[in-house]
Amino acid sequence: MYFLIAAALLPAVLLLLYIYRKDCVEREPPRLLAKLLLFGVLSAVPAILLERLLGGMIDLLFGRGLLYTAVSNFIGVALVEEGCKLFFLKRGSWRHPAFDYRFDGIVYAVFVSLGFAGIENVLYVLQYGLSVAGPRAVFSIPGHMAFGVFMGLYYSEAKAFFCVGDLQRSRARLRRALVVPVLLHGAYDFCLSVNSGALTLVFFVLVVLLDVHMLRTVRRCAANDAPMPGTAFSMWNGGPDVRP
Repeated sequence: MYFLIAAALLPAVLLLLYIYRKDCVEREPPRLLAKLLLFGVLSAVPAILLERLLGGMIDLLFGRGLLYTAVSNFIGVALVEEGCKLFFLKRGSWRHPAFDYRFDGIVYAVFVSLGFAGIENVLYVLQYGLSVAGPRAVFSIPGHMAFGVFMGLYYSEAKAFFCVGDLQRSRARLRRALVVPVLLHGAYDFCLSVNSGALTLVFFVLVVLLDVHMLRTVRRCAANDAPMPGTAFSMWNGGPDVRP
């Protein structure tokens, strides 16, 4: 049992170390990161309950078929899971004083996402055995990380606009922090849920493009990390600046 749990958690741990080491300008407090990781684990609880509730409603409303599969994956799974992650992410980090650099939002979102992915992976491996650990390490865990990176990208932009008092753009970026991961997550699951050779091919293309774009985004944002506008660090560098 312990070996199964270790095998399930190892991919998430390796990706956590990767994103942590990319945060070179100002490392985040370990206690904050531990809290966000725990929040990611906790976010799985309401996600499971909501998925079961919505799953029953979607069954009654749509029966079976392609529309059912689309609604189930995009709303019953992707919206629920990414919405729970974003809720716990914002609760755990939005007003924390350490959230003062642009790359911080990506780090925070990845920790929440991989906390969720880690506990999900443990449950799958304990239920189905070691045979699912390999495929999930290659596809599912990096997928959750990618959803977290794009959530964190817009989450940081939302905080930057909030810092300069532009609440309208801040709310718009928060909406993107939910919508973009939901669309990516929903498309990912939908391709796997439909028994179609064409969609299986689309899935593999999507995974490659998603992973490549995610890694490029991480490298670019880490290399161009800068203080949030309106902070003391930002003032030292020439005053408030928001890059949409």
